Amino acid sequence: MNRRNRHTARKVIQTVLTVGLLLALLQLATAADRASFDSTNAPQDVALTTDPVNAFWKGAGVVFAEEGKDGESVGSYRTEIRSRWTENNLYFLFICPYETLYLKPEPRTATETYQLWDWDVAEVFLGTDFKNIRKYKEFEISPQAEWIDLDIDLDKPHHEDGWAWNSGFVVMARVDQDTKIWYGAMRIPFSALGIRKPHDGETLRINLFRSQGPPSHRVQVAWRRTMRESFHVPERFGILRLVATPTR
Repeated sequence: MNRRNRHTARKVIQTVLTVGLLLALLQLATAADRASFDSTNAPQDVALTTDPVNAFWKGAGVVFAEEGKDGESVGSYRTEIRSRWTENNLYFLFICPYETLYLKPEPRTATETYQLWDWDVAEVFLGTDFKNIRKYKEFEISPQAEWIDLDIDLDKPHHEDGWAWNSGFVVMARVDQDTKIWYGAMRIPFSALGIRKPHDGETLRINLFRSQGPPSHRVQVAWRRTMRESFHVPERFGILRLVATPTR
């Protein structure tokens, strides 16, 4: 190899290494971004709405659940989640593209639905105990506005028994069949989370999920990948931060 060819080879190698380093840094930055979620303050509580262009939701913090349990892409099931908070409540809006819905027959919305997680649902896991992360709350909503809330303690033999707990949270859902998107909104009282006076900068532990489709081709969508079959992996939770104003 002559001098010119060696020089060219070195430049190619340097370019490849530089591009590789930039890609690695980009992946690290993306992972860091996914570790936290800003919920933005609203001056007062509002009637719950699933309309994403409503002024209330336009001012919300936003993240996307776009991974499977092992970090694989979920394609068109990429789910947008928005959040706001007031003096008394914490709000979430799920925007869920779908192909075919997997719904429980004869839905009931006046009372909670046990094992709702076997059907299409969106889920919020929230923890306020940073010392014992195995205790947290779980909130679910279906496209039919069915709901369930659970007080989870993973040290108990059957943590699903926590469904007897009642948070007083409120839900609303609707399906837009033309665009094939379903929307689910939640309003969760801070009192149910053990928070008396939420404040700017306060943090909670959180993960966000969605289950889509029948058992034969079930798709599990996560904000923070769990690296296990179960959603109940508190070590993989991120941080929800209450902020006074949007950062975007």
